[in-house]
Amino acid sequence: MNNLKIIDCPRDAMQGIKDFIPTTTKIDYINTLLKVGFDTIDFGSFVSPAVIPQMRDTAKVLDKLDLSSTQSKLLAITVNERGADDAVVFEQIDYLGYPFSISETFQQRNTNTSIEGSLERLENIKNTALKHRKELVVYLSMGFGNHYGDLWNKDIVLQWIERLKQEFDIKILALSDTVGAATPQLISDVLNNVIPEFNDIEIGVHLHTTPDTYAEKVKAAYDAGCRRFDGAIRGFGGCPMAEDELVGNMPTEKMIDWFETQNIPTHINKQALQEAIYQSNYVFNKTK
Repeated sequence: MNNLKIIDCPRDAMQGIKDFIPTTTKIDYINTLLKVGFDTIDFGSFVSPAVIPQMRDTAKVLDKLDLSSTQSKLLAITVNERGADDAVVFEQIDYLGYPFSISETFQQRNTNTSIEGSLERLENIKNTALKHRKELVVYLSMGFGNHYGDLWNKDIVLQWIERLKQEFDIKILALSDTVGAATPQLISDVLNNVIPEFNDIEIGVHLHTTPDTYAEKVKAAYDAGCRRFDGAIRGFGGCPMAEDELVGNMPTEKMIDWFETQNIPTHINKQALQEAIYQSNYVFNKTK
C-alpha cells in the first residue's frame, strides 16, 4: 500500500462527551467532513445507548448524510453481534470497525467480555459483514503497550496478528494506542516488526497524543511504512472506557500539515478542512 489514507474519526471525538450533541449538529459537521477528501469517515457506532449515549442517534445521522459528491467511505464501530446486525442493513456503510484488545483487562472494560469471548464475537461479526458485503476493520487496542498490568511485548503483538490473519483472514488492522503512552521509538519498533511480517494486511495506526508530540509519532509510523492514519479534528476525544486521564486523539489537521511539509500528497480540500475546523469549535464547545 503506497497511497496515503487519512481516516477522520468524529465518532471517537464525540462519544465521550456527556452533554448530548444535537443530531442536526452532527449531521452538518459530518457532511462538511465528507467534502474534505478523507479516505474514510469513522462517523458513528451501533452500541448500547446505556453505554455510549452520545451515539444513540447514529442511524438518524446516517439517514441525512449527503454522499452524492464524496469519495469518502463510511465506517461504523460495533462491539457485538447485535450492533453488527443493526449496522449492515445500511447500504451507505462500507466498513464495520471492531475493537479487539490483547489486554484481558481492557477487553473486559471496553466490550464486557473476555478475549476468547471477543474472538467468538469477531467470528460472528466477520460472517455478518461478508454476507452483507461490508469490509471489516479490526482495531488492535493496546497495540503499543499494556497499561493494566497484563503481559505485553512485541512478540505477543505479532502472535495475535498472526492468529487474526489465520483464523479470520483480516485484511485491515489498525494498531491502537488507547491512552497515548506510545513513544516514537516504540511506534517504530512495533511497526518495523509488524509491517514487513504482514505485508498482505493493510496496517494502520490509531494514535493518541499530546499537542507537542504528534509530529514525531506520525513520522515514526510513516517512516516504518504505515500509510493508514486515524485522526480527529483538533484532537478532540479519546476512549471513554479507559480509566486514565484521556490523552487527545491525533489532530487530523496537524497530521495533514506534517504530510504536506514532507511533500506527501494528501488530496485534501483545504477550504473544506478549514470549514470543518471552524464547525468543530461549535460542535464541541457549545456542548460542554
